[in-house]
Amino acid sequence: MVSVPDPLAAPPAPLAPGSTAVSATVVGGASVPLVHERLARCADQPPLLLLRRLDSSPRGLDEAQAQERLLHQDGGISRPGHWAHQLLRTTTNPFVVVLICLSLVSAVTRDVRTAVLIGFLAMLSCLLRFRQEHRSDRAAAALRAMVTTTATVVRRSSPGSAAVAREVPIDQVAPGDIVRLGPGDMVPADLRLLSSADLRVSQAVLTGESLPAGKHAAWTQTGRPDENPVLDRELFDRPELCFMGTEVISGTGTAVAVATGTGTYFGATNRDLPERTPETTFDRGVRAVSWMLIGFMLAAIPIVFTITGLLRGQWPRALVFAIAAAVAITPEMLPLVVTTALVRGSRNLAHRHVIVKRLPAVHNLSAMDTLCTDKTGTLTYDRITLACRLNPLGHPDPAVLVWARANAYWSVELSGQVTGDSIDEALLAAGPPGDQVADPLGDLSGIGVIPFDFTRRRATAVIRRSGRPGYDTLITKGAVEDMLEVCAHVRIGTEEFPLDQAERARLTQISDDQAADGVRLLAVSVAERRSTGRSYHAADERDLTLIGFVGFRDEPDPSAAAALAALTGHGVDIVMITGDHPLVAGRVCGDAGLRIRRIVLGCEADALDDASLAALVQPAPAKAASGGPVASAAGTTVFARVGPQQKARIVRALRSAGRTVGYLGDGVNDAPALRAADVGISVLGAVDIARESADVILVRKDLRVLEQAVTEGRRTFGNVIKYIKISVSSNVGNVISMLTAGALLPFLPMLPLQLLVQNLFFDLSQLSLAYDRVDPSDTTGPRTFDTRDLARFVACLGLVGALCDVATFGFFWWVLHAHGGPAGRALFHTGWFVENMLSQALAIYLLRSRGRGFPRPTWPVLLAAISISVGGVALPFSPIAGRLGFTALPLAALPILASVLLGYCAITLAVRTLYLRTFRRWL
Repeated sequence: MVSVPDPLAAPPAPLAPGSTAVSATVVGGASVPLVHERLARCADQPPLLLLRRLDSSPRGLDEAQAQERLLHQDGGISRPGHWAHQLLRTTTNPFVVVLICLSLVSAVTRDVRTAVLIGFLAMLSCLLRFRQEHRSDRAAAALRAMVTTTATVVRRSSPGSAAVAREVPIDQVAPGDIVRLGPGDMVPADLRLLSSADLRVSQAVLTGESLPAGKHAAWTQTGRPDENPVLDRELFDRPELCFMGTEVISGTGTAVAVATGTGTYFGATNRDLPERTPETTFDRGVRAVSWMLIGFMLAAIPIVFTITGLLRGQWPRALVFAIAAAVAITPEMLPLVVTTALVRGSRNLAHRHVIVKRLPAVHNLSAMDTLCTDKTGTLTYDRITLACRLNPLGHPDPAVLVWARANAYWSVELSGQVTGDSIDEALLAAGPPGDQVADPLGDLSGIGVIPFDFTRRRATAVIRRSGRPGYDTLITKGAVEDMLEVCAHVRIGTEEFPLDQAERARLTQISDDQAADGVRLLAVSVAERRSTGRSYHAADERDLTLIGFVGFRDEPDPSAAAALAALTGHGVDIVMITGDHPLVAGRVCGDAGLRIRRIVLGCEADALDDASLAALVQPAPAKAASGGPVASAAGTTVFARVGPQQKARIVRALRSAGRTVGYLGDGVNDAPALRAADVGISVLGAVDIARESADVILVRKDLRVLEQAVTEGRRTFGNVIKYIKISVSSNVGNVISMLTAGALLPFLPMLPLQLLVQNLFFDLSQLSLAYDRVDPSDTTGPRTFDTRDLARFVACLGLVGALCDVATFGFFWWVLHAHGGPAGRALFHTGWFVENMLSQALAIYLLRSRGRGFPRPTWPVLLAAISISVGGVALPFSPIAGRLGFTALPLAALPILASVLLGYCAITLAVRTLYLRTFRRWL
């Protein structure tokens, strides 16, 4: 079998004429450390030896070789889930499991109608959730399909033919392919450069560094060829290597592909991600509430069964009634209501340019109390802007910018490039158009350019001014430390001074002070040379005169400050986790309006355990499970110079400390942290692996969209918890009243079928709560499931409902004498059914908010309350009343029902007021 050559294998033996080289080693998917080692070793090998070990040559592969290698390599990067797996995942929802268990028990007891009804509700919930998540996945896939990327490779149609450059999709690049790079290209594989010219590559997606990295093909021997070289530099600092997923900013290069697909650093990062996402706040909350409801249900079955059986002596019927009571206490529509609310929330978010890939993310946005964010591409744009222009004394001086822009303009103009690098673009954007750039210096003409390279770290434009015939002017800009080596004088105003050692130290201090403020300085120098007609070279960059500095910083996202202020106002702590320089990260925080509490380096974080790591971030405020105002932590913690796995560890440490963590990132180095967070958030322009790892994608790159998503998540959760509290408290009240009546009455207070019909009516009406308005106070703080608050609410309000039910029993027993024979029992059942339907309609209206001054119910809620009231009153008069065991109510029952309902309203309002005063929260 033909396999992919391994560049680290021993050199192949000389081949006989006409034979074919076949390597026996496959470079497949590997872990990040192994890929790190492989790539470092490739960089340490001489280019020709590396080509030989890859069974390639400067003329590239032939088509047969390339296709052979593509057949035997693992090129997959993303791992989209199959629809069957998605469907199976929806059935593992604890709420759905409860319904399935109840359906099976009903089927075993031969209560087919109940089993079918409960099974239908479970299936409907599963299908609704599956449909929404599948649609979200398709939307995300459609966004990915909008971006098609190709690479330029050099190949031969046959072994003896000439090499031809051609475009191929990036997944068709094979190990050993010769790849050509140019401005704007995405690097299609992990490459070892063979040649380059002024090549700059943006590695922000891997490292978080906003400035492009210089790459060149220079190679020096690090040891004997047989030795294993010891790495003394970070992998991404290796100038010989270009990595898959990075982008060429300027310059050109020719390289050989040493790893593709899952064999790349990009692919290994994806491969190391866990297949299963960790349990989130939503999962924990759902599990807690589910077990609470299961506890209620398991407690109700033996109690109801025992009491009914002992009092009636009809044990089979008592079992059926106990199951009906268990169904009554369990909100069967809970999975459907939760799913409907989450679907509605995700659709509302879609209108706000947010794609929700997994429905639980809507709740997790609501519960999020800590947002960890990367810097580049989230708080800043992927470009730099001019921050200052200073004279050698460190004071603002516009004249320095004139010289610097002249250098940028003629460097681009004379090099033939369409655009300059990021620094030249920032300079040219800081003043008038290019045709006016040199006006302050008089009429200029360009003579030549000495291009930037990463050895000199400077660039020079040679111009000729109309007022200086016979002389050429060299304008040089570059890194401060390198420029000071070639400068001999300093110009301050119109005077020039020698550049001695003390002056060098002073100028270096200016650069350091600006770096502490997040500004990177470039020195600008000039020199006059007599015109000789010869070309200028790097050797002419000597005895220059320093005239000042121009400074640059990352361009902040203008939406970031307002959005982050809104998030902190909503009780969300902001934590920056970046691979960039700590001073740069600190400055970005300042531009975004964040006050820094402390800056922690990745090496410092490694020395701490998880508890100490989480403690570096100020303790999170208590979750406002019912939506009270929350004071956020004072200040932001910044983690700088951290790698992908360190980012993920920080997120896990925060989660283990009880926080609900969101992570916002768009690079390959953010993927592990996105997967480790409760809710991973990425942006449309992110790399594929980041979008695949995220739960939420911001289509519009605006952090205000994220703030709106958090608010929408809290609104959605507000309606979910509203349904749970109202439904469970009403159901518990019904079961308490049934147990009371069962102990006091000589017959069942309600037939099992009547109980199920009542429960179905009530649950269907409460489905409207998914479309209700939410109190503004419910969006001011993080919100999640709180079983203690739920139990307290159910105990208080459930007893109110039970009290009114027992009052109805008494009125019908003593006033209407509904206790004799089948007719009296039917009247009793009907009266309680009608009272229960009307009181539950009132519960929807009275319990949905805190009362006066809060949002009015939406029309679906009003329509549901009216429908359940009309249906409850009309059902005893319908043609199916006899089949359900109901009878028409006499007129004498109306005053009884009215008095009970008035009493229910009065008691509920009183309890609501007392509850709010005592616990300072409601729903």
